[in-house]
Amino acid sequence: MKKILVADSLDKEALEQLKAIPGFDVTVKTGMDEPTLVTTIPGFNAVVVRSATKVTKKVIDASTNLEMIVRAGIGLDNVDAAAAKEKGIKVANTPAATTISVAEITFGLMLSSVRQLGRANVSMKQHKWEKKVLSGTELYGKTLGIIGAGRIGLAVAERALAFGMNVLAYDVIKIETKLPVKQVSLDDLFAQADLITLHIPKQPKYIIGRDEIPKLKNGVIIINAARGGVVDEKALLEALNTGKIRAAAFDVFEKEPPDDFSFIDHPNVMASPHIGAAAEEGQKRAGLEVVKILKEKLA
Repeated sequence: MKKILVADSLDKEALEQLKAIPGFDVTVKTGMDEPTLVTTIPGFNAVVVRSATKVTKKVIDASTNLEMIVRAGIGLDNVDAAAAKEKGIKVANTPAATTISVAEITFGLMLSSVRQLGRANVSMKQHKWEKKVLSGTELYGKTLGIIGAGRIGLAVAERALAFGMNVLAYDVIKIETKLPVKQVSLDDLFAQADLITLHIPKQPKYIIGRDEIPKLKNGVIIINAARGGVVDEKALLEALNTGKIRAAAFDVFEKEPPDDFSFIDHPNVMASPHIGAAAEEGQKRAGLEVVKILKEKLA
């Protein structure tokens, strides 16, 4: 009997399928901090997480029978993959499952930014009628710069092209696509893009920081639905205050939840609490992919 620990909420249908697999004993226990997970993990053969639960080295070292860590989502920021590898524990994720979910919220953030929809919503709830103040621009004809042209980046490109945008993209490898996307250097993207959206894993240093901001086109809009820490939020706030950057729309942050809301509080910042993948359809696909992985690798 393989013991499976589901440490974060999973799609209901996927959870039912997981429990129905012969030879699987499934335990659902969510909301655990590191000390609780350290005492819980011994005896389990696999653990399933999303974003909330952190599978740290302490957790991995405390495990006794752990064979597999599966993340229902993109990336492995909350899993110490190196520590897992040292113990011979397999690590898997579901990189394609929430592509559409994240691409769509990215586009929603873009639309909200150019038309000031977040600010308009707040002002209306304050019983203000700021019709003359809340003007904006169209996306049509603007140049979108995509940093990271993987699954999500290209899904955003597809939607941008449908809106009549020009699309530039930067990636460290050659971009393989039939879409009319022009691959350029990072400096060229900075100089030409009216909007920049990031779709990359966390990096050793900021992709957009104090040194990069002067290279950006005046009045650019920055969208980040990738990972917190790829953009320097303090430097961005300064650029928002000077008008160098027109607006920003972020779903992810350097610290989550933030303990400093000064960047988020700026009137030209649209913010959401890391909900890019939190669409029902995306979570169902992620959950079912988790079931498939565990059934193939562990059953």
